[in-house]
Amino acid sequence: MQSSQRAQASEHVPTHTSVAPGPGARTESRAPSSEQRHGATVVDPAMAKRAVSAAALGNAMEWFDFGVYSYIAVTLGQVFFPSGNSTAQLLSTFGAFAAAFLVRPIGGMVFGPLGDRIGRQKVLAITMIMMAIGTFAIGLIPSYSAIGVWAPVLLLIARLVQGFSTGGEYGGASTFIAEYSPDKKRGFLGSWLEFGTLAGYIGGAGLVTLMTALLSHDDLLSWGWRIPFLIAGPMGIIGLYLRMRLEETPAFAELEKEAAAQEKERRAAEKKSGIREMIFGQWRAMLLCIGLVLVFNVTDYMLLSYMPSYLTSELKYDETHGLLVVLAVMALMMCVQPFAGRLSDRFGRRPVIAAGCIGFFALSVPALLLIRQGSLAAIGLGMAALGLLLVCFTSTMPSTLPALFPTKVRYGSLSIGFNISVSLFGGTTPLVVTALISATGDKMMPAYYMMAAGVIGGLAVWKMTESAGRPLPGSKPAVATEAEARELSKAA
Repeated sequence: MQSSQRAQASEHVPTHTSVAPGPGARTESRAPSSEQRHGATVVDPAMAKRAVSAAALGNAMEWFDFGVYSYIAVTLGQVFFPSGNSTAQLLSTFGAFAAAFLVRPIGGMVFGPLGDRIGRQKVLAITMIMMAIGTFAIGLIPSYSAIGVWAPVLLLIARLVQGFSTGGEYGGASTFIAEYSPDKKRGFLGSWLEFGTLAGYIGGAGLVTLMTALLSHDDLLSWGWRIPFLIAGPMGIIGLYLRMRLEETPAFAELEKEAAAQEKERRAAEKKSGIREMIFGQWRAMLLCIGLVLVFNVTDYMLLSYMPSYLTSELKYDETHGLLVVLAVMALMMCVQPFAGRLSDRFGRRPVIAAGCIGFFALSVPALLLIRQGSLAAIGLGMAALGLLLVCFTSTMPSTLPALFPTKVRYGSLSIGFNISVSLFGGTTPLVVTALISATGDKMMPAYYMMAAGVIGGLAVWKMTESAGRPLPGSKPAVATEAEARELSKAA
């Protein structure tokens, strides 16, 4: 079975090793990041590690901002929306936060196809710059008392810049890591992308918690709130440096060589396909992507974003203790993340994701009942159970989603499908669950919502093809050593 897949993959890419630069490509001599041996791509381990680090840092930046914005929302409301009504201030602040989700699909439709056309590395550098500028700019915006209505307008513009750039971030970062990883290690290396997510969120939320403890209310309101956003500037420079040092991925480099030999055909195909090909030409993979991202993001936003508010507003639990419990759960998830990635390499992506879907369906109600007990031990145990189930998704999605699409449309199709699902289902989770509780009076609604997501995710897992240990569609087999390449050649 695998031999036939390798043969099919080899039909899509040339087997020669000479490099012909694509349109607009630089021609200076550089050490190759990978070599073609025995019909397989031998990945340079050092370059793969650098690719993982650069991609994970971008995700960490995105979620650092997410953590900062969520935890400092009350202060931002007072700075930018001084209506005198605390509820109106908070709603206005989160309205600006939600606006970023509206433009994420647009960013995916712009940056995704661009990444398939000019290369993953270049576009990831652009998204890193835009993210850093958007976050850094928030820290420089004058308050409402200084410039009036222009303060919230500038905040909204900065959030739109962040959301637009984020639309090309996850799809590009997961594609970049997947195309740089040996087939047998793609799950492990991909798991570090969400490790960066958790690290960024903990860093942002932890910094705000520390500042709140050390600074007076007046200091936090006048200048302290700016510090977390201004930190994004240096972080962006470091991330940009790491990404600019990377070469293009082996899979895209092979595609570029083929394009150089068949330039007219490529341009004609691009004119005919474009966004339509990325969406409708990959409709089955797109639906699977949306379903998988739905269960991933509904449970993610439920646990990391909504639960602190649920503990405070619905269960009247102390706010500080609730936030600390969530941070502890994320730290636990970080410890387990790489090991779960290795499990997906050994046993497959489908069993690990299916375990998460079944777990959320079967354990959401018991876990929430534990949380509703109100004691620190019960809340910690219930939250930890949900967090470990969430690791089934965070550890596998960065390697699972890119394998749904062929190389020529991978960045674009993944970015579009991912961001549509996040915007419709993930980012709306807190709002929808709050509305359902208000309409029904049933405080178990978060559990039912996660159960429904688990069912949808289970259907997607049932229909998806196992990708662990196999080449990405349209790419040659990728291995870590020349000995593995020889073994593959003999097996074929």
